[in-house]
Amino acid sequence: MGTKTEITPDDILAPDAYEAVRASKRSEMVGKKKNRRLHVGPDATFYFENFDTILYQIQEMLRVEKGGGAQLADELEAYNPLVPNGQELVATVMFEIDDPDRRAQLLGVLGGVEEMMTIDLGDDVITSDPESDVDRTNAAGKASSVQFVHFKFTADQIQKFCAPDARVLVGINHPQYGHMTVVPEEIRAALAGDFHK
Repeated sequence: MGTKTEITPDDILAPDAYEAVRASKRSEMVGKKKNRRLHVGPDATFYFENFDTILYQIQEMLRVEKGGGAQLADELEAYNPLVPNGQELVATVMFEIDDPDRRAQLLGVLGGVEEMMTIDLGDDVITSDPESDVDRTNAAGKASSVQFVHFKFTADQIQKFCAPDARVLVGINHPQYGHMTVVPEEIRAALAGDFHK
């Protein structure tokens, strides 16, 4: 589990087959996502992706948009890079602020934040590598409210991360948003399943 690194058309259920199991899939996904979500500071949430979360996202997109085979090809191309490759963690990071004025104000000063996210293993700090599909900071320095980042680990860092009760911190080191969160053991253990060991 957690070791498949690419979604193929064979993994996708036909619309009627998906509809038949959708309620149970959604319930199962709520349970899985609970230990893949981490709040960092008051406004940022890291949603750590894996094969299952991305497969679910693709199935839901196909269900809503009903685009058939052409849409499936586009979704696979867009979403497969977010499936961890066995030597990384991949996160969708969302700045979730209900107040539109405060959201615009914060995002307006968060340019480059996608390159200032970290996973701290004590002696080792892994810095985010943003998904390169689109630029997530515009020319005026305004950040997107949704960021897609990879944290690429060495074999030694994987071993450290996967050690039971390892102390792991996830942080954002932006001058306008500096926050860190200790990763609870149940989340660390769930994310450890994303690595090929």
